[in-house]
Amino acid sequence: MNDRADTTERITVESNVPAEMRDGVVLRADIYRPEGVGPFPVLLTRTPYDKTSVRGTAYRLANAGYIVVAQDIRGRYQSEGEFFPIHGFGSKDVEDGFDSVAWAAGLPYSTGEVGMFGSSYSAWTSWKAAASAPPALKCMYVSGMSLRHSDVEPIFRPGRRLEWSFSTISPDDRRRTPGAPGPYDVDEARKLWKVERNKWLWVKPWSDIDDELLPSMAARIRRILQHPGEDYHEFVGIHRNIDIPVLNRTGWYDRFIPAVDHFPEMERLAPSERARRSQRLVVGPWGHTNDLTRLQGEFDFGEDADWDNGAVSIDWFDHWLKDKDNGTAEQARVRLFITGENSWRGYDDWPVPGASPVEFHLSSEGNANTPAGDGTLSIKTADGAPHDSFDYNPHDPVPSLFLESCQDGPFDQAPLDHRRDILVYQSEPLDAPLTVIGSPSVRLHASSSAVDTDFTAKLVDVSPDGTARNLCYGLVRARYRNGWENPRLLNPGEVTEFTIEMKSVGNTFQEGNRIRLDVSSSDFPNYDRNHNTGGDAYSESEMITAHQEVHHSPTHPSKLRLPVVSS
Repeated sequence: MNDRADTTERITVESNVPAEMRDGVVLRADIYRPEGVGPFPVLLTRTPYDKTSVRGTAYRLANAGYIVVAQDIRGRYQSEGEFFPIHGFGSKDVEDGFDSVAWAAGLPYSTGEVGMFGSSYSAWTSWKAAASAPPALKCMYVSGMSLRHSDVEPIFRPGRRLEWSFSTISPDDRRRTPGAPGPYDVDEARKLWKVERNKWLWVKPWSDIDDELLPSMAARIRRILQHPGEDYHEFVGIHRNIDIPVLNRTGWYDRFIPAVDHFPEMERLAPSERARRSQRLVVGPWGHTNDLTRLQGEFDFGEDADWDNGAVSIDWFDHWLKDKDNGTAEQARVRLFITGENSWRGYDDWPVPGASPVEFHLSSEGNANTPAGDGTLSIKTADGAPHDSFDYNPHDPVPSLFLESCQDGPFDQAPLDHRRDILVYQSEPLDAPLTVIGSPSVRLHASSSAVDTDFTAKLVDVSPDGTARNLCYGLVRARYRNGWENPRLLNPGEVTEFTIEMKSVGNTFQEGNRIRLDVSSSDFPNYDRNHNTGGDAYSESEMITAHQEVHHSPTHPSKLRLPVVSS
């Protein structure tokens, strides 16, 4: 978080203060108290990443007149109990969240009113606490946590999943386990991961994954691999219990961008009209990290993209916990940073009202491979060759272009220009700006020589100088094309219709730019490779090459659908 502590001298910090949960387990927190006798509202965050990691944020919020409580969740760092990771059932986060809010409300000099805040995992713990409806909880500011796990990880994502498990979660597991080999420090683990990552990212089968590598995560990862599509978040329906204002923040390059779905769910299900109308959504040009600056990946989105998270937090909590009239209530309910034009827009709802689906037909003369090929996107019905083709070799998958941490980000797609296993369809240069806000989708007619395979789609904004900035992407695993509960293998060579739902985007394609769609069958290690065998990717090592055809004839059209809004 890009928060800066203004001063620390006037803040009193109590370390490792115990709070006993209903089952007798003791969780520990650092408490930051502002100068004076109060009473003060309380701001609570619950984290698995070591409560000292939020020290800068805590000082800034305490200087604004809040008692700030940063707590290690169950089984992490200084707290007792068994740790149940976010991607596994059995966690006590609902009960612990309720008990921790009640405990924080009862602290000396507290007003008895609590706000919760946090990003990513700490947003998970906040939503879980809110679902239990603790009476003292009055508002939240959360970011980077999707409604459903399957929206973020429809199939295993080894890049980020293994990096996070090995470097972020496992060091404390190892430290707490007698005789467990190191590293026990997060920084040391990250250094080691850079050295050893390729050994683990390319392992096959996944059943060979080492428990010592990922102590508490190994069993959860095995479950993710063996039960794709399972919703580990368990958020669906909880919003009917949450009767508080929530400021929900995410970024177009956050793989957790489906966090936007909390907004309409709260509007639809929150118990009171006050709560329903008090929801706020902010989407910037950022990724999943708390680097909320203009510089993201390889691109500069301008000075308006810099976000002072501390100031926004203080204004939000001041309004709801101190009854300050600071303009918060008058701000647009939905604030979106539109890339391409690099400015903010305000709306009253999400999905934004007035978005109209516009379809672009895929077409070519049969040579859409690479950006130098003849693939086109046009509103006109496709003509030309009936299909394009490529071979997908899982031993040589399309490499993911993302951050070193395996987080999403904006990158020029030029390093992939030589890949003939990517079909590229581009529009003519636009004669007027085109603004797209929402979730694009691709209706793909395709065939494969394999009984199971993947098809990927990536939306790209191409500037007149050839710079190709990725916007959003999606993937469909063929056997799950009809849903997780109805897996069905392909008939090799048979043309089949697939729908690829892409992540949300807010972008203006400027005059002279081109709309581009890249279609392939891999994005590794962002997503696990499909072995193309139809077997069990968890326990089997065999992988074969698949011959893929993307069809775009009048009888088998393929289309890109974009939600277009008025500029």
